[in-house]
Amino acid sequence: MDVMGDKATLFETGRFVQPPGQEETRDETGEAAEEARQRRAAEAGDTEAMSVLGAMLLRRGDLDGAEPHLRAATAEGDRAAANNLGVLLHQRGYPDEAAGWWRIAAVAGSAAAAHALGRHHRERGDEPAAEYWLRQSAEQGHALGAYALADLLEHRGEAGERWMRAAAERGHREAAYRLARALDRRAGHPERTEPGSGADQDPEAEAEQWYRQAAARGHRRAALYLGAILEKRGELKEAGRWYLTSAKDGEPRAACALGFLLRDAGDEESAAVWWLRAAQEGDGNAANALGALHAERGQTQTAERWYRAAMDAGDVNGAYNLGLLCAEQQRTAQAEQWYRRAAYAGHREAANALAVLLLQGGDTTGAEPWFSKAAEAGSVDAAFNLGILHAGRGEDRPALRWYERAAAAGHTEAALQVGIARLREGDEREAERHLRCAAGGGSAEAAYRLAALLDARRPPVSPHELGEPAHEKSECEEWYERAATQGHRRAQVRVGMLAAARGDVVEAARWYRVAAEAGSRNGAFNLGLLLAREGSEPEAAVWWTRAAEAGHGRAALRLALVYTRRGELAEGQRWADLAVNLGPPELSQRAARLRDALREELSA
Repeated sequence: MDVMGDKATLFETGRFVQPPGQEETRDETGEAAEEARQRRAAEAGDTEAMSVLGAMLLRRGDLDGAEPHLRAATAEGDRAAANNLGVLLHQRGYPDEAAGWWRIAAVAGSAAAAHALGRHHRERGDEPAAEYWLRQSAEQGHALGAYALADLLEHRGEAGERWMRAAAERGHREAAYRLARALDRRAGHPERTEPGSGADQDPEAEAEQWYRQAAARGHRRAALYLGAILEKRGELKEAGRWYLTSAKDGEPRAACALGFLLRDAGDEESAAVWWLRAAQEGDGNAANALGALHAERGQTQTAERWYRAAMDAGDVNGAYNLGLLCAEQQRTAQAEQWYRRAAYAGHREAANALAVLLLQGGDTTGAEPWFSKAAEAGSVDAAFNLGILHAGRGEDRPALRWYERAAAAGHTEAALQVGIARLREGDEREAERHLRCAAGGGSAEAAYRLAALLDARRPPVSPHELGEPAHEKSECEEWYERAATQGHRRAQVRVGMLAAARGDVVEAARWYRVAAEAGSRNGAFNLGLLLAREGSEPEAAVWWTRAAEAGHGRAALRLALVYTRRGELAEGQRWADLAVNLGPPELSQRAARLRDALREELSA
């Protein structure tokens, strides 16, 4: 019945009224002197003094001393005394008699008594009477009456924001917090407004104002949400201050959030202190964070203990993390157990991980439903994995559907697969769109295929001649270079070829060498050609040998010609034989003619 979320004293309930002259706080000496003065006046028959003295004694907890003075003042028609007499009787355990005195005070115009009477009726389940008296209180400007009325209306599913706002504007911190939460929800559904709700303002900005007001008045959850807003906006220093305020007041979620801020700032030790504090208060997220911290340090037993604590706190991530931990330790059966537990609880990434585990064990039938469940729940990786599963069975259309779903969510490899499929279908426009997405996401293969697509559209470029300016780099060359710098061997060869076409021999040789050293037979062959043109035939033969041994027919034919010119006919014949076998057909014919000629020469 007291203010939601925070501790409330007798005075904060609004059932206690300080009579006029008692608003200022006095020290103990001044209080004693004031009490003595009021007592003398009360004994002389001063009604107001009786009321004030009764209020002072009531506030101090001296119910026996307060009651006669309050009854005497009430008998003289003092409405504040009648309200406070109701408070006293309520504390003594006589709620019905208390309600009688609150009614007398409320009829006499006491907003506090009307509020107390409304609360009394709500406790009794008499909502119509509660609403009547709470409305009387709220309409007189009583903040707690407005808040209680709003709470009652919202409980019944009726619009109560007007009164919640009225209470917040009068400094009620819980009203400010709840108003901010309502505005937060409205920010996601701007159409849900009510008349007089201040809907012309930006709900997010207004919510922040109310969070700030409630937090400044000591509301720990308001401080938590205010910190989250500031953190999202990048104002980390102020966010940290509000998280700290909330955490010190006992809010575990704020302690957890503060831990993440400190971790991101590089202070893991302080982060661990706050995570520990939050985890001990039952925050599963903080327990998971502690588990991850210990796992990174190789303290697997401690990590497992915290993951279990997270799970016990109701955080399904604890079971998922336990599964990851067991999988890393090759404890496959236990990993499957924890993945299943998290997956059955609706954890989509656990469902995907379980499916992968089953697939690795050869259980395709068991894996597919979990991939589907995870994908339907929004797991991008699961959608991609379903695409792979269908593609492996030759089911191209279902595979493409799942690839497209994952690609739409930003999955780089899925976008690449969609691009390749669209290329096969001849839809270059869609292929280019998806390849650009994949290449932008860091896929070297996508960058290479995009470059090849753009390359095929280019008009023929005239050969570079000495004295002419080199051709400028085209977009396709830029994509080739991006793929090449990521280690794509075919792209490296193509960049070398384009550089050679521009007349940049040094750049061409560099890329050919990079590709060749990475195992590209075309790179090795082209590097050999470049070296031979520069007069370095012995070094060229080294690279042609590497290319030919990797299955490059033209490199084998080149070697056959080199050794023939040197007079090493047997070696030339050997390489010619290899060239015949490697092809392609037109090259095989040339190599066969050379081989036959060498045989005749050797047998002559």
